[in-house]
Amino acid sequence: MDQQQSLWGFFLLQSDEILSQTITHIGLTFASLLLAMLLGLPMGVLIAKRRTLSGTVLGIAGMFQTIPSIALLGFMIPLLGIGTLPAIIVLFLYALLPIIRNTYVGIIGVDEAVKDAAKGMGMTSRQILFKVELPLSLPVIMAGIRTATVINVGVATLAAYIAGGGLGEFIFGGIALNNTNMILAGAIPASLLAVLFDFLLGKVQLLQPARIHKAALVFSIVTIMVSAAYLMPSAGNKLLAGFEPEFMGRTDGYLGLKSEYELSVPTVVISDAVMYKALFENKLDIIGGYSTDGRLKAYDLAILQDDKMIFPPYYAAPVVRAEVLQRYPELRKTLGLLTGMIDDATMTDLNYRVDILKQSPGKVAKDFLVSKKLWRAPQKGNQGMIRIGSKIFGEQYILAEIYSMLIRGYTNLGVETKTGLGGTKICFDALLHKQIDLYPEYTGTGLQVILQPDPQKVDSLIVAKEKVFQYVQEQFEKRYGLIWMDPIGFNNTYALMMRRRQAQALNLTTITDLKQYIEQND
Repeated sequence: MDQQQSLWGFFLLQSDEILSQTITHIGLTFASLLLAMLLGLPMGVLIAKRRTLSGTVLGIAGMFQTIPSIALLGFMIPLLGIGTLPAIIVLFLYALLPIIRNTYVGIIGVDEAVKDAAKGMGMTSRQILFKVELPLSLPVIMAGIRTATVINVGVATLAAYIAGGGLGEFIFGGIALNNTNMILAGAIPASLLAVLFDFLLGKVQLLQPARIHKAALVFSIVTIMVSAAYLMPSAGNKLLAGFEPEFMGRTDGYLGLKSEYELSVPTVVISDAVMYKALFENKLDIIGGYSTDGRLKAYDLAILQDDKMIFPPYYAAPVVRAEVLQRYPELRKTLGLLTGMIDDATMTDLNYRVDILKQSPGKVAKDFLVSKKLWRAPQKGNQGMIRIGSKIFGEQYILAEIYSMLIRGYTNLGVETKTGLGGTKICFDALLHKQIDLYPEYTGTGLQVILQPDPQKVDSLIVAKEKVFQYVQEQFEKRYGLIWMDPIGFNNTYALMMRRRQAQALNLTTITDLKQYIEQND
């Protein structure tokens, strides 16, 4: 009988990868901290000497703190691409404010009588700065560096979204895969790093002035050494693959590629939001994407044929709590209006309009319903409230808008949308714990991520889309009291993609071709 893997067992099994990502995490933290110290310390001294500049400089540094870190990463991608460089720059910007501010406050806090005494002894301004002001303000400056370090340890987990590596790979992978052990494998080391660095720098801060100089010097040298030792991940001349966290940990994702195809290729973890563009801009050579994604068309990408059929059918359908359908029976008929209405080509076109043409999901949804003569003006919506959830990519936003408009137009129910709920785990848990009433899900995801039957069962099911749907429909109702409505029509399956021009140049049409090419050029 299969047993659930313990946390300790997961740590032992993944110890090499956890150690590797911890080192990467430390490297990100200290490389960015070094840059922040090189700029922040002189800036703090400057505004302490020219106080009229303090408001402007601290205001600009503070502005970066107000921008959500994930948004700041997004701003960097068009300028610096993906990988560790934009991640380090974002962490550097976040670390600036505490270092500049504490350097400024430390220097202006030095007693004027002490500085007057130094002048009386004949010291120059430079001597007063380096022999009096900086030494006396070191505890305050170290407090700023301590704060910046702890902030960077936390924010560095987001680097995984743009292929920057670090412990965030475990955290986001675990969230996507409903794997608590994986989440903790990233969260626990990250927390311990923050506590450890805070403790060590706290000890330095409390040292006597005579010792704190030496400790600060040692800290600076260690920071430079750690930063210098940090190597940017590189695949050299080999093909480089970028997979989102969920794909990396799924048997119908990278795990299946390794077990069924014996595919071995250097990989980085990257967010779906930037993965396609990174492939288009030659930052990556292979990605694991979605077959109905609009960016396939926009970036002229080619799908490698899954000749061993490791990707099961992914037919989309709304999943609803049974009690909601019982309370509002009109909801079943309304949701059924979309059954079989969207084929692969139509969904790809709808995604293209959102992802590439930047049209709002609401406009795209309404245009679609109008074209199918399904759109109706909203009713009063005073006989109950339906909460619709969605994952965090364009297709789910579109489907959430379509269902929202259908419910408002065909029933007297109100609708509250909770979009952008992250991966499968967050949406499913929200539905199970009655935080939402329905969300669009895919049969393959329900099978592989939620139900997780044994491999033999999976192999017997994925040969036919009807078998997969029937199985997830029966098991979801039996285990969770959740109802799969009839499929919408399109099959948004996983797919391995390359730039079409590159695939043609290498004469690659199937995943087996890719595997053979990698082996021949290893």
